[in-house]
Amino acid sequence: MGNCNNKIKIEQSIDTVWETIKDFHDMSWASKIITSVAKVGSKNGHEPGAKRILNDSFHETLIKIDCDNYTFSYSIDDGPGPVSNSVIEKYVGVVKLSEYGSGTLVEWNSVFTSENDNEVTEFCTPIYTACLQSLKKHLNHSK
Repeated sequence: MGNCNNKIKIEQSIDTVWETIKDFHDMSWASKIITSVAKVGSKNGHEPGAKRILNDSFHETLIKIDCDNYTFSYSIDDGPGPVSNSVIEKYVGVVKLSEYGSGTLVEWNSVFTSENDNEVTEFCTPIYTACLQSLKKHLNHSK
């Protein structure tokens, strides 16, 4: 079983960070990395079962959202290359916030089963890193 583990500290309150990222259909905070988000189906971005397609390539489903504990999980159902459903199974990503000093620690982790775990990790980690850096930049500019 493979995994990706990413985190960043943001000097904003946990409520501010959560308000920015909790809508599964809104990734405007990462607009330089995620250039399009297509909502699929009728569920809104706060309901388990909500679906989206990122950058016309990544098909994802919101599995669980827990606003009281500042966390959500999602699956990648299909995507390009190493996250294609023909080579990967059970890809679950989890985004979790926790208070950290005067700011917020954002952890974005995933687990999956693949024919080549290293290839998936090498593919996904830079995307998550860029998204987290974009989130931090977005929130720092909105102070």
